[in-house]
Amino acid sequence: MFGNWVKTAMLMAGIVALFGAVGLALGGQSGMLIGLLIAGGMNIFAYWNSDRLVLRMYDAQEVDETSAPMLYRMVAELAHNAGLPMPKVYIANQAQPNAFATGRSPEHAAVCATTGIMQLLTERELRGVMAHELTHVKHRDTLISTISATVAGAISMLAQFGLFFGGRSSSSREGGVNPLLGLLIMILAPIAAMLIQMAISRAREFEADRGGAEISNDPEALASALRKIHDYAHQIPNDTAEQHPETAQMMIINPLSGSGVGNLFSAHPQTEERIARLMSMARA
Repeated sequence: MFGNWVKTAMLMAGIVALFGAVGLALGGQSGMLIGLLIAGGMNIFAYWNSDRLVLRMYDAQEVDETSAPMLYRMVAELAHNAGLPMPKVYIANQAQPNAFATGRSPEHAAVCATTGIMQLLTERELRGVMAHELTHVKHRDTLISTISATVAGAISMLAQFGLFFGGRSSSSREGGVNPLLGLLIMILAPIAAMLIQMAISRAREFEADRGGAEISNDPEALASALRKIHDYAHQIPNDTAEQHPETAQMMIINPLSGSGVGNLFSAHPQTEERIARLMSMARA
C-alpha cells in the first residue's frame, strides 16, 4: 500500500515539475499562468459534473432495493464494510462486461455495473468488482485523476500556445529557448504528460485491487472476475467508450479495442500482473 502511494506522489510531483519547465520555456510566467487557469477551469467543471456526464453517456439507470435487490444489497454491505456512505447504484445497458465508480467525494459517489458484467460473473465475483470500485471512492481517486488531468491539460495548452505563437521571445534579454529545442518540447511534452497521467492511473488501479480484496475479504474472487472480464471485454465492443475514450480510465478493465503501442497509453495495468498480485494476497 505504502509503495503505491509513494509512487503516486512521485508521479504527481513529476507532472507538476514538467508543467513548470514547459511553461517557463515556452510561455514564460504569463503563459504558464494562462495555461493553468484555462485547464484548471475546464477540469473543475468536469470534477463537479463528471458523474452526471458519464452516467448520461452510458445511459445508466439508477436502481434501488426493489429494482435490483441483489446488486443494491451487495453494495450496501460492502460500503458498510469500507466505512463509506451508501453510494447511488446504477446499471448501464452495455453488453461489454465492465464497471466504474464516479463522483467527486464519498458523499457524492455512484457505482455502476453493466448488464454484461452482471450476466457474466457469479455473485461472489461481482462482489469483488464492486469492492474494487468502492475502494476508488474511499481513496478519492476521482480527485487524484482530476488533478493529474488538470496539469496534463495545462501542459498540452502551453504546447499549443507555443506552436501558434512561437513561444517566448528569442532575445537574449528574455532568455529565449533554442527554436529546435522549443519545437521538441512542444511535441514531446504533451506525450510525456499523458504517459505520467496514465502511470498515476495504473498505480491507483493496483491500490483499488488491494483495497477491494480487503473489503470483500476475497482476493481470489476479484482475480477470477478480472480474468473473465478481460477475456470477454476485448471480444465485445463498447461503442460509448470508443466515442469517449477519456472515460476508459474509469473502468475496471480497459474497454477500448486498441492494442500494441496503444497499451503504452493505457490507464490500466496488465491484467496478468493484477491477477498475480491478488493471488499472492489469497495465498498469504
